[in-house]
This record gives sequence, C-alpha cells and structure tokens, in this order.
Amino acid sequence: MLNAVEVILICLVTQAALTDLAMRKIPNVLVLSGLLLALLLHLLGGPPWAPLSQWLAGILAGFFLFLPLYLLRGMAAGDVKLMAMVGGFTGPWLALHIAVLSYLIGGVMALVLLLASGRWRDSARNLWQICKPLLLRLLGVPLQPVPLAPTASVGGIPYGVAIALGTAGMLAWTHH
Repeated sequence: MLNAVEVILICLVTQAALTDLAMRKIPNVLVLSGLLLALLLHLLGGPPWAPLSQWLAGILAGFFLFLPLYLLRGMAAGDVKLMAMVGGFTGPWLALHIAVLSYLIGGVMALVLLLASGRWRDSARNLWQICKPLLLRLLGVPLQPVPLAPTASVGGIPYGVAIALGTAGMLAWTHH
C-alpha cells in the first residue's frame, strides 16, 4: 500500500501530466511547490541527514538524468524540472529507476505518435542529419555539426505523461 508521501507525489505528477496534455507545458509553480513540499516532508519525517541524502541528491539525480535529452532538444525544460521534483520525493536510487521506466514509456509513446502521424520518415531523416556528422567525425573527418532547422521537428510528446506513468508504475512495483 502506498504511503502518504507517495500518494502526494502521484497527485503532483498526475496534475503535471494533465497540464502537459492540455497546454503542452508543466507549470513552474507546480514543480517548485512540489520541491518545497518534498523538502518539508523529508525534514519532518526522516533522519536529520534526509534533506541532503534524499532530497538534494534525488533532485540532482532526476535533473541530470533528463538534462542530456533537453540539451539535444529532445524534451522541454519542464520535463527536466518535473523529474528533478520526482527525485526530490523519492531520492536518487528510486529516481534512477523512475527515469529509466519513463524513458521506456516515452519511447513507446514517441513511436506510437510517429506511426500514427505518418511522420516516421521525416523523423528518420532528421536522425540521420544529426548522426551523420558525428559518425564522420568518429572516422576522422573534421566536420562541424549541422543543426536542424527549427521547422524540421516532427512534433513533440507530452513527456509529463511518461514521467507520471513511470513514477506511478515504479512506486507500485516497489510495493509489489
């Protein structure tokens, strides 16, 4: 059975997912209030070192696990901040598991949306344009990376949904 902290976390990520679906944005006020609430809960209910060992380490783990995709323009900043908030509640080890499950769920969502929209060929072309300079550079050819045009995107996915499903799934799994 889920404890009260886990229920609060599931409520927060569910709200983030619904907002991401409706507005394609995860509000900063939701993430910030979640971070502060997680800190308060760690201060009140954990050992004296919980704010550092669980809250801060979880935030850093969640943030840095999703940062590379943000830097590659594969997700929005709100998704990175949301995963940091999840890490603030769960701590670094569970944040890692949630991130991996969220990656898998997000990948499946992306494939389904690409196939449904019929833009999988455009996506494959974009992926080749991104990887070609990297592959040639590995072979010793001195090239500069060629950025994609901003209009080359084949669409985004509401990654807040993947994070919410990953969080709920992993929390349920830990109680299985």
